[in-house]
Amino acid sequence: MMSDSIKDKTYIIAGGSKGIGLELSQQLLKAGATVHVYSRTTGDLPANDRLTHRVCDFSGDDFGSVELPEAIHGIAYCPGTINLRSFRGLKLEDFRNDFEVNTMGAVKFLKGCLAGLKKGAGSHPSSVVLFSTIAVSTGLPMHASIAVAKGAIEGLTRSLAAELAPNIRVNCLAPALTDTPLAANFLSTDEKRAAMDAKYPLGRVGTPADLANMAKLLLSPDSDWVTGQVIGVDGGMSAIRI
Repeated sequence: MMSDSIKDKTYIIAGGSKGIGLELSQQLLKAGATVHVYSRTTGDLPANDRLTHRVCDFSGDDFGSVELPEAIHGIAYCPGTINLRSFRGLKLEDFRNDFEVNTMGAVKFLKGCLAGLKKGAGSHPSSVVLFSTIAVSTGLPMHASIAVAKGAIEGLTRSLAAELAPNIRVNCLAPALTDTPLAANFLSTDEKRAAMDAKYPLGRVGTPADLANMAKLLLSPDSDWVTGQVIGVDGGMSAIRI
């Protein structure tokens, strides 16, 4: 069981009103943290005195001008895209759009939060969690655009983990298909879900809780000796065959 190390700490979740970000926001609130969510809509965020929501679109907004807490103990960048097409069918604009949301959005978010993360570091380093995809380490057809954008995220993770140590930790999760609104088209019928479940050694696609559980651990001081890692949370798909 996780300790009370999250209680009374301040976290910022980009894209925290849907999918994995929503689940992570709810878990942090339940653990006693103060949570600031930046996203385009409030989604299904609960009413809570320790929750603040501000409207922000990471595909275009300059995050440097957004109001932020003075001291930040951890952040997670959750916005993403699923743009699966053949390389021939992808336009240059598709690559630009995916890169803008997944990569440049994360860069803008990190730059905006950096001063607060430095102030939030004390007896424990503050923490950054980013999101990649299994498609970076495992070649998958129809994934060229998202693999380009998320591959940059993995490089950013390792580079910043080195540059910001020892006061700020930076880690990344690399999921496979997860049951979020972005993936709805792939799981819209019982037949589609069964076919997807069968691809995974553990017999099912991921849930928001699967990713949020690991992200919460990485944001917590309970993972103080973990940085620069890209962690597969993918039902075993990237590592084993059965």
